[in-house]
Amino acid sequence: MITSTTPTVAEREIARTLGVVTGEAIIGAHIFRDFFAGITNIIGGRAGGYEKALREARDIALREMTEEARSLGADAVVGVDLDYETLGVENGMLMVSASGTAVKLR
Repeated sequence: MITSTTPTVAEREIARTLGVVTGEAIIGAHIFRDFFAGITNIIGGRAGGYEKALREARDIALREMTEEARSLGADAVVGVDLDYETLGVENGMLMVSASGTAVKLR
């Protein structure tokens, strides 16, 4: 499945727009608390465990989005946007959402 943040796919023509597709992943705050409890996990000002958790959440959201597009018969998802939001009591959770437009290419 081709994914693109641009509204088109280079050197390909969009034959049909199939609709908006989305994917979400929510990570609980306990994950972040656990990462920061082990401060040795922070190397060179970067929190490796925290980054890994965000990357995994992003991958889940993108995978869900492309699976929805595939179920519509899409060849690609264009205009992909990733958003990060805090949710819950005292912003105790982080949501990563991916959205885009499923398209059929020529």
